[in-house]
Amino acid sequence: MRLEAITWDRLGDRLAERLLDLEPADGGPWPRIAFDGAPAARPGDLAERVHEALRIRGRPSLVVGTEGFLRPASLRLEHGHQDVDAYYDGWFDTGALWREVFGPLEPGGDGRILPDLLDPVTDRATRSPYVQLPPRGLLLLHGPLLLRHWFPFDLTVHLLLSPGALRRRTPEPEHWTLPAFERYEHETDPAGTADVLVRLDDPRRPAWNG
Repeated sequence: MRLEAITWDRLGDRLAERLLDLEPADGGPWPRIAFDGAPAARPGDLAERVHEALRIRGRPSLVVGTEGFLRPASLRLEHGHQDVDAYYDGWFDTGALWREVFGPLEPGGDGRILPDLLDPVTDRATRSPYVQLPPRGLLLLHGPLLLRHWFPFDLTVHLLLSPGALRRRTPEPEHWTLPAFERYEHETDPAGTADVLVRLDDPRRPAWNG
């Protein structure tokens, strides 16, 4: 796949411009976009950049991170602090994401989204208030392993790191998660299935497939 070098500012603008005309596949009023990538790729940074570019263009959006929807530590760490299978299959509360984020954005939904559920540091409920996303407002959901859950995204962006770059940019205490991303690549092929691919081996010089 041919990739084109681009600046971060230009990337945010180009993605925002593409999203302005995006229509939800289910006929509802709220487009849903994935920013998928390992924590080392910092997908939330790109989601925030696009959010700001949309704001300048007068289009509302809401950035939501899956780190606010971790399962309680008693469940996700049941088999230890470094269980790769648990990280891959059981760290994130996909049921809560369906219920609190995607469900309200279905046709006939009320657009009221819970932006987070659990504080990953304190392991306690955040008690955040619901946020009303107006019609034509965009959900910008970011996090790892997003494309394996059959979430109803209308556009998917995958932030790609080569295995070497992923290892270099992942803090050593988190290296135990690397096999999960190798498994994700083999089972889901996010680079091949995402609508937009952004390669970040050199974070100063991203490249994308336009």
